Amino acid sequence: MTARRVAPLLWPLGWAVICAGVYAAIALIKFSRADVASYDTAIFEEAIRGYAQGGWPVVPIKGADYNLLGDHFSPALALIAPFYGLFPYTQTVLIAQAVLIAASVYVVGALAWRRLGPWMGSVAAVAYGLSFGLQSAVDAGFHEVALGVPLLALAGAAFVERRYPAVVGWSLPLLLVKEDLGLTVAAIGLALLLVGERRRGILLGVVGVVGTALEVLVLIPWARGDQTGYAYALGGDGLLAALGDDPGRKLLTLALTFAVGGLVAVASPWAVAAVPTLGWRFAADNPYYWGTDWHYSVALMPVAAIAGIDVMGRVDWMGWTRRVGVVAMVAVTALSVVPNDLIHSAVAKYLTPAGWQTTDRTRAAERVLARVPPGATVDADIGLITQLVSRRDVRWIGTETVDGPPDWIVLDHDPASNIHSPTSAINYAAERYADHRYVIALDVWPFEVARRAD
Repeated sequence: MTARRVAPLLWPLGWAVICAGVYAAIALIKFSRADVASYDTAIFEEAIRGYAQGGWPVVPIKGADYNLLGDHFSPALALIAPFYGLFPYTQTVLIAQAVLIAASVYVVGALAWRRLGPWMGSVAAVAYGLSFGLQSAVDAGFHEVALGVPLLALAGAAFVERRYPAVVGWSLPLLLVKEDLGLTVAAIGLALLLVGERRRGILLGVVGVVGTALEVLVLIPWARGDQTGYAYALGGDGLLAALGDDPGRKLLTLALTFAVGGLVAVASPWAVAAVPTLGWRFAADNPYYWGTDWHYSVALMPVAAIAGIDVMGRVDWMGWTRRVGVVAMVAVTALSVVPNDLIHSAVAKYLTPAGWQTTDRTRAAERVLARVPPGATVDADIGLITQLVSRRDVRWIGTETVDGPPDWIVLDHDPASNIHSPTSAINYAAERYADHRYVIALDVWPFEVARRAD
């Protein structure tokens, strides 16, 4: 093959490999530093471990015999189980997310080169690869929605290139990633309708809506073993209040999202695939959903990027379409890699000398992990739960149902991470496990470790 034909393949592949390395490095640095994100990575690791052991995704962090399918319908997590079975560590889960994101970077980058040419395609590929939604997802730890990112990229690329049977094929598995993505499947059906693909559009629309209803109303309650309502349902006063709450923040999130596609992305039929995710986020009464942090924007990034590529590849109104696109993409990329008040940049935080330096917290965490033996049962707050989970039976201190008293209790007293955490391990043990005696085994700021002594 000539260099001219190889470049559109190798350049996107090289950029994807770089992104995989960057995002794996960020996740592993954060993990090794024991920086706090949430307990979600630990939850998903326990679920993947359940699959790897040939069983259900049981998550002790959420409760005794708690089946995670009763929280979110995400059986696609089982795809990571074979790799976790070979390498049963938290790092495996974190690297898996980086690889999934990098796969989407290759798909978007290759499409951009094919549709926009080397220069413009490179700008679009870099804007997507460093987009705030991908960075925030990595910074927040592993979440199941990462499995949907390459699927959305593949479906979007097929849509732009009018390979409509492939759009259907890549969209349907989204139903197994997370229940709300069924509405995204329905929205992709609407996008197909907008371009004249009536039969396939109706098919995806019906399957997406019916699939979501089946998962939310039947499968999730079945896995949970009760008939209580869907835990993440919207409605009531919270929904009505949230629609008009903090409009400036929501508009900023909207603008930054579509800036990843050069702002012109809003003119593409593919952009309707972003509507369900933006809709439930802005309608919910949880302020965490409204901004650019956490993992809530990761599924929007391939949609916005590919919608922008679609428009810039088809329309160039007096030369302004691509000019506006380039300016917007360069601006949002700059915001995504330098410290600023609009976008939290994981690249700026961790890929610097200060980002990988060993801290006092890191050294204290290493002492705790050395003190609590593998195989032990542990009650922990969010502080070190991710570091503890791969070799121990870990429950969150807020879990209501547990199988007996733990061997150890590990608390983090740092005010920055002391979320829903007791002020004393001994007091916590006395209130919850009054028939058992605990003693302090290690007290190294900010961690307190208590050991069962009876």
